[in-house]
Amino acid sequence: MQLDQPLTEKEFNELDQFLLSERSPEDAMTMDTLHGYLTAIAIGPETIMPAEWLPRVWGEDGKQAPKWKNGKEEERVVNLIMRFMNEVLVTFEVAPKEFEPLYCEHEHQGQTLIDAEAWCWGFWEGMELRPGSWDPIWESEVADLMRPLYLLGADEIEEEELPLVEDPVKAHQLALEIEANLPAIHRYWLPLRKSAVETVRNEAPKVGRNDDCPCGSGKKYKKCCGADQA
Repeated sequence: MQLDQPLTEKEFNELDQFLLSERSPEDAMTMDTLHGYLTAIAIGPETIMPAEWLPRVWGEDGKQAPKWKNGKEEERVVNLIMRFMNEVLVTFEVAPKEFEPLYCEHEHQGQTLIDAEAWCWGFWEGMELRPGSWDPIWESEVADLMRPLYLLGADEIEEEELPLVEDPVKAHQLALEIEANLPAIHRYWLPLRKSAVETVRNEAPKVGRNDDCPCGSGKKYKKCCGADQA
């Protein structure tokens, strides 16, 4: 199955059921947490390879793994996760303003409200893969874009901030702010994003073996520093 094909509803439910099954580790992410996690990885400051982020889907320490029936099942589930990630990447590449976080909904006093905590927790986990790399946006003029994510996703917030997340209506509003802010967060990192592997270039000119040694000894390179290398 090609990675550029979005998950069908049946495949979405298949992945959802596997993550919730007994064969998946107890600390495995749920679909909403996974979606937040993948979003942070997709729009953040550095490209992170699946070999690093995939193990953490099954638990925070990255050391747990599902009880696979066989290799075919493992390949199938990993493929679904990779396509789920690709949906996120493609949406931000093609139409970032149309991106919709996978929030849960709940009823509160006759209202249908959004519960974004699990999604935000996943986003925070994605940020924790490269915590220092996110510092520039926190220190920038657009730092306020990150505040709702901090309030709903951080492990600890200030005591005076608790009313903002404990009130379901206020938490619902924060979730809406996050959805509105994500395209701008993506736009902030786009020109700054680092690739997974950066090639280190040696800008110094190459010294021929019969050239004078650049150390200034007056000897030929092959009889001076070049001899040490040989």
